[in-house]
Amino acid sequence: MDVFKILDNVKTYAKGNFKIGFVGNGEGLLDWPKLKSYIAYLEDYPNISIYTITNGTVSLNDEEWRFLENHSVNVGFSMDGYKELHDKNRGNSFDKAMHNVDEYKRVTGHYPTFNATVGEDSLLNADKVINFFKPFGVRVTFSRMIGRYGISLQEYRDFLESAEKTLEVRRGGLDCTMYGGQCGAGTNNYFFANGFVYFCGNCIDLPPVGKSDMTFEELEKISLDFDRNYCYKESL
Repeated sequence: MDVFKILDNVKTYAKGNFKIGFVGNGEGLLDWPKLKSYIAYLEDYPNISIYTITNGTVSLNDEEWRFLENHSVNVGFSMDGYKELHDKNRGNSFDKAMHNVDEYKRVTGHYPTFNATVGEDSLLNADKVINFFKPFGVRVTFSRMIGRYGISLQEYRDFLESAEKTLEVRRGGLDCTMYGGQCGAGTNNYFFANGFVYFCGNCIDLPPVGKSDMTFEELEKISLDFDRNYCYKESL
């Protein structure tokens, strides 16, 4: 799909604060030249904030890390916690990911934020997971694992309450129940992929809302009526 066309639509629409994430169903840093070109395309729009998430297995050089820092891109590393848990979930990538976390810290002077998936093993070892993140002193986004190996919304929210006693935990507003907030599907949170736009990343197996070049004014005409304390897809 034409990502620049999407970004043009954002530029036209975004009069106030607007957030773009270059994430989802893939590793954004694998195609660094494209990612860099998208970020540079938005550099004259300070009201548009940018974030990306990496699994930490792709190494950037000092200049590339500095580019992200100089463009105020929030870089989140997907780390599920202590080594044994992370390696079980993510193919023995803990050592490589932590090396790149340290490289990011060396270049930028601060640690990145973290994104951790919370599943059954996380619940069974909650204290160990929470203690892993304490030394970094940065915000952690705990994402609820859904689907076949998922946990219930209540189990997830209980975990968040425990974690935020000692950690800076992201509590989304009208965003996503996976992040502890309310579901923003069909109101302020859209996912662009494969030439189409979807209500969110979890809905990519449902029919798309439309083509990826549709304007945000068109997206605003869509209205979903459901209890936003629960995931839209899980409510179907």
